Amino acid sequence: MDFRITGLRREPFEALFSMTPEQLAERGAVRKVADAKPGFPCRVSLVDAEPGEEVILVHHEHHSAPTPYRASHAIYIRAQARDTYDRVNEVPELLRLRVLSVRAFDAQGMMVDADLVDGRELEGSIRRLLARPSVDRLHIHFAKAGCYAALVTRAESVHAQA
Repeated sequence: MDFRITGLRREPFEALFSMTPEQLAERGAVRKVADAKPGFPCRVSLVDAEPGEEVILVHHEHHSAPTPYRASHAIYIRAQARDTYDRVNEVPELLRLRVLSVRAFDAQGMMVDADLVDGRELEGSIRRLLARPSVDRLHIHFAKAGCYAALVTRAESVHAQA
């Protein structure tokens, strides 16, 4: 089964990069400079920021479904991130380097299954969970911090496109 991993769109976060520290604080956000790699995972590009790179740490609601599983957490966005990560059957290095929680949701936003997996073995977990007919999408989270990382959905077969 083919799968698609996508990051967040940059547009909703664009204005944060021109805000003063006081304006950011009003939004519950903070400007930081990456001082280690890995350690500042961008949710747009799905790339870890390089040391010295500017990032914004901001609160983000990643699961707005009107269910008990509605969820939000802090995320990083790199100033230099322009393109949203969107690939079929490719796992970004950012996910490979971490222990992940993979949460399966149905079309109503209810969690129907979950898995804890080493990022180097993510494909097996994705394919197992997406094989369940009740699963609509997966949310990948960084297991240690609990932060949202990326969205996974079924993709059209890349073999059928050839």
